[in-house]
Parts: sequence; C-alpha cells; structure tokens
Amino acid sequence: MLAKRIIPCLDVKSGRVVKGTNFLELRDAGNPVELAKRYNDDLADELVFLDITASHERRDTLKNLVRDVASEIDIPFTVGGGIRGVEDVRTILRNGADKTAINTAAVENPEVITEIAEVFGAQCVVVAIDAKRNYTIESGRTIFETNEGPCWFEVYTYGGRKPTGIDAVQWAMRAAELGAGELLVTSMDRDGTKIGYDNALNSAISTTVNIPLVASGGAGVPKHFHEAFTDGKADAALAASVFHYESYPVPLVKKYLQSMGVNVRI
Repeated sequence: MLAKRIIPCLDVKSGRVVKGTNFLELRDAGNPVELAKRYNDDLADELVFLDITASHERRDTLKNLVRDVASEIDIPFTVGGGIRGVEDVRTILRNGADKTAINTAAVENPEVITEIAEVFGAQCVVVAIDAKRNYTIESGRTIFETNEGPCWFEVYTYGGRKPTGIDAVQWAMRAAELGAGELLVTSMDRDGTKIGYDNALNSAISTTVNIPLVASGGAGVPKHFHEAFTDGKADAALAASVFHYESYPVPLVKKYLQSMGVNVRI
C-alpha cells in the first residue's frame, strides 16, 4: 500500500506566505523560502506553492521566488497560479518545480489539460478544484444530503472569486478523463476554519476517479488528517495554518497517524 502523503501549502501573495479563512481575511504567515526549508527538514512528503493572485491579476507566476524555494528543498514540489499553457509549465519546471497545478485555465480551456499531459506526462498535471457548497438545487447536479440540507459543490476560479456553475464532482471526472494525473480539491467552506476536511466531497470524488486526490481545506488537529484518509479516502492531505504557526508540526502529525495505523513516511 502506498504511503499517505502530508503536504504543507504555501499560499503566496506579494512574495509572502499568507493564510485566511474561506479565502478571505488574509494574514501574513512568513517567508516562503524559510518555511519551505523548515518543511523539507521536517520530512514533509511534498510541498505546494500557490501564487494565489496570479490568475486574478492576469500575470505570470513569481518564477524567481519559485526558483528560490526549489533551491532549499529536495522533496516533490508543485507550483500553481497563473499557469495558462504548455510554455508556462515549461518555465515553471525549468525553475525547479516537479509538478504544476492548474485551475482557472483548465476550467476555461479544458483541452489544456491534455496538451500539458502529452508534452510533460500526466504526473506533471495537477488539476486544482476550489469548490463551495451551493444550496440552490438544480437538475443535473451531484446532490449531497447534509445537516444544513441538500447541496451540490460548485467550482470557483480566479482564486475563489468567480463562481462557474460547474459541478465539482462532474468536473473532477472530466479532468481525469482529459489526462490529469492528480486532483487538489479544496473546500472553500472549510478553508482556514480548522474544523476538518469536507470528506463528503473528497470521498465522492476519490471513489469516482482513478487518480490520486489531495484533500485541502479545514485541517485543525491531527485527527482531521486521519479522517481525510479514512472518511475522505484521500491519498494525501494538504494543510497550511496548522503547520505555518506550528500548532501541530509535520512530525507530530505523522507520528499520530502512524499510531492510528496509517502508512506514512517517518
């Protein structure tokens, strides 16, 4: 059985790592290069770097900062934000990334997933899905029964600013068919709340597609990581604030998971 992965995430704005709640009220969390080195030393399994305003500002990813972060780590490194096509991916890989995450451009031009996969391989293409619960029920949606009533999950683009009307579960299936090698699924409702991952969403996608799913949004205590793997059936769990502010460092989370019988790399 493959080991479950623990992945810190660097949400970067104006060259600094930031963290908010539900994609809002961003506050400073530190220097991305220094944090990357810490997570590398803590034996994080991978690192994700998201330039969270690149698509909204219609600019390229901060490639110089990507290069600086890459120089401090020797773990797999995923970079997203402002990536629009093959040439952007080529640039990011040349600056030290191993994989690229794409959200807005993939939603607006789904064929770009296939184009990137054909040039660099599916393992290089991580389709990021920012999803939010929508309680306005419409036909043709994947409906979930929740404590708050029936809902479906809507995909958002441009760093959580633009609702698309696209069903997240259906979009995940299509992204996999188009050649994505992995999905990074972020619950906008849980982001920064520290109340746990949205495992209804994670489980629905992970049991539908045949590619790995990285759960994101809501980690607050080690138990939440365990629930992402058991209830959410995720292959990896991504978190930010619990690691940035050292509430629960990576080694502590891994030791807890190991004590619960989860296969992790120590």
